[in-house]
Amino acid sequence: MITVEHLTKRYGEHVAVDDVSFRCEPGTVTGFLGPNGAGKSTTMRMICGLTPSTRGSSAIQGVPYRQLGNPGRHVGVLLDAAAQHAGRSGRETLALCARVLDVDRARVEELLTLVGLSDPAAKRRVGGYSFGMRQRLGVAQALLGDPAVLILDEPTSGLDPEGVYQMRTLLRDFADRGGTVLLSSHQLREIEAVADRIVMIAKGRVVADGAKGDLLTTSGGTRVVGLDPVALRTALVAAALPHRPADPAGAYLVDAPAEAVGRAAAHAGVVLVDLRPAEHEGLEEMFLSLINSVPQEIGS
Repeated sequence: MITVEHLTKRYGEHVAVDDVSFRCEPGTVTGFLGPNGAGKSTTMRMICGLTPSTRGSSAIQGVPYRQLGNPGRHVGVLLDAAAQHAGRSGRETLALCARVLDVDRARVEELLTLVGLSDPAAKRRVGGYSFGMRQRLGVAQALLGDPAVLILDEPTSGLDPEGVYQMRTLLRDFADRGGTVLLSSHQLREIEAVADRIVMIAKGRVVADGAKGDLLTTSGGTRVVGLDPVALRTALVAAALPHRPADPAGAYLVDAPAEAVGRAAAHAGVVLVDLRPAEHEGLEEMFLSLINSVPQEIGS
């Protein structure tokens, strides 16, 4: 389990992470999402004890990371696949980690095969690896201590479609066996395919946190597009109809029946080009609508 409570990180006047709280339960994959600069990496570094928090706390299995004995046996971490010794082979990298973690050497060969780095790739120096191969090695390194928790930042970057599918299967199997996964990624479709829960942050704050099915289900609302998006928004505000952007093209999701939306538009003289019940909302649509709705003055 991962517990994050009111984590905040300031760099002078700049607030990188602002009062972030969430939990990752055993048996689940939690997708950790947000645009560039949202505070994802800073949050993960604080959880892993690499960056001190200004305020708040985090724990893994009920203990702060820095207080874990032999932490690699409890939590596997991949934050930067490039941070590997270029002069060692993939096999040597894992073998050295196995000695540090006091893990059976046989585990090295098992994991090299699991992530698709068996011979001859295992014999090559890491300096000659592609970025995708470094990602595979980083995931193998995270799994080496047979941890109960995985914290992974962009583990599928640089992987081909087959590699992405293999990684998704690996993480899903890990969680199904009772493991806890915190997974950051910009590949929204992959997160949608593998995650049980979603935590989304923007400008340092949590803007969504819950079960994937609950967050992606839209019920009782209306999707509307106007010929003039600004005039449509003004009409919705004037009619006191709760709404939020559905996509950058100017569509809105309105928490009201289609009749009420149509009457508000007609009263304001707004021409509509689309008016229909809202359908199931995908992760990409939810991501865009939430990020676009965050006030500019929040965070930095």
